Amino acid sequence: MTLPLEKDVILNCLRSGEMTLEGQFMWGSNYTFLCEIQLEKHKLKAVYKPVRGERPLWDFPSETLAGREAAAYLVSEAGGWDFVPPTVFRSDAPEGPGSLQLFIRHDPEYHYFKFSEEQRQRLRPAALFDCVINNTDRKGGHILMDDDQNIWLIDHGICFHSQPKLRTVIWDFAGQPIPEEGYEKMAALRKKLLPGEAVHQELLKYLNTVEILAIIGRIDGLTRAQQYPRPVDKRYSYPWPPV
Repeated sequence: MTLPLEKDVILNCLRSGEMTLEGQFMWGSNYTFLCEIQLEKHKLKAVYKPVRGERPLWDFPSETLAGREAAAYLVSEAGGWDFVPPTVFRSDAPEGPGSLQLFIRHDPEYHYFKFSEEQRQRLRPAALFDCVINNTDRKGGHILMDDDQNIWLIDHGICFHSQPKLRTVIWDFAGQPIPEEGYEKMAALRKKLLPGEAVHQELLKYLNTVEILAIIGRIDGLTRAQQYPRPVDKRYSYPWPPV
């Protein structure tokens, strides 16, 4: 997918660049800021979510949401999905430790519920990714399309719970067969999640062992089922609000 700079350069900027807060996003549940990052000749816009701005949740450990944002990027990259904008967890940020993610320029009024049928069909890999990470909050507004028609997925603070909690608006493919490419990505990711592997070790900074092993369990379950899951009647399967 199109990025303004090489991915390694972006990650280096996010980790080490000088941060300047420019404003606050007001529509989210947690404190979220737009900031400018400058490192040498490079300037980027980024979205900053400080840990201390997180609203406590009954079913997720406190002060873990920003780390889960970073974990979602690691899993997206390890599986070859490339849907999540470059994201890091940064300790030396203006309002304290938090996640820092490349800002994707997009039309905020154009989201999942306004996509064409052709554009929605492109979301098969995104739907599978959400199953793997157990996304609890895939709202329509968390699916962005940039000026080059690339699809990006954001807002992954409440993912990776060890218990089934999938809540999403992307049920377009429920009950349909998982494409061969989906199996290949899951298999590649599964190998990297095993104890002792580099990705497993990196994820331990943000998730506990049970949560990491639960990712493997979901991959195995999807592989056995050979199809996308269907909404579950006994629990909420849709996020609220949907956008």
